[in-house]
Amino acid sequence: MQALTDKQQLTLDFIQRYIAIHTVAPKLQEIAEGIGISSRGVAHRYVQALIDSGFITMHSGKHRGIRLRRPSTHNIESVLPLLGKIAAGKPIEAIPGEDQIDLRDFFGHNNFAVRVQGDSMIEAGIMDGDTVIIEFRETADDGDIVVALIDENETTLKRFKRSNKGRYIKLIPANKDMEEMVYEASRIRIQGVLIGQLRKY
Repeated sequence: MQALTDKQQLTLDFIQRYIAIHTVAPKLQEIAEGIGISSRGVAHRYVQALIDSGFITMHSGKHRGIRLRRPSTHNIESVLPLLGKIAAGKPIEAIPGEDQIDLRDFFGHNNFAVRVQGDSMIEAGIMDGDTVIIEFRETADDGDIVVALIDENETTLKRFKRSNKGRYIKLIPANKDMEEMVYEASRIRIQGVLIGQLRKY
């Protein structure tokens, strides 16, 4: 992949950050505003340069059609001090040569984090306000908990299941008080699969 100019890198960073937060791609106007310019035409030039450089693709005719070709490795950057191993009833035991945990090593690099809103997945242990770690993927297996994009517009975190020989997709909440949602398969695009979870007590 080609080296980017400062403005192109700024555009790529904004696109990656926008997708990580919203799980859908930004529109050109949102990109322009996000990088502090007023011209959609200039934003389009930066986007085209990212396409030419191999960082993104554009699905023509698709609303919010930008797709990352290489997910950012900087979505999870934090490190935490690693003090040692602990067992009930024993003091902390030092681990020689290890003084921190890099969350990218723990969760991997092909991923992003999103904050959960609502209680549709509480019976899967996912609570309102939790942060979930999602692996960038465009396919899923039955039973996976996925970030699903509905009609290229709305995203949701639900359990995934194919129905009627794959013609329909069920998005199933983990809450007995809520009903599953059923869509034609063409209306659903998988954006990632749940691989981890963070919660602050």
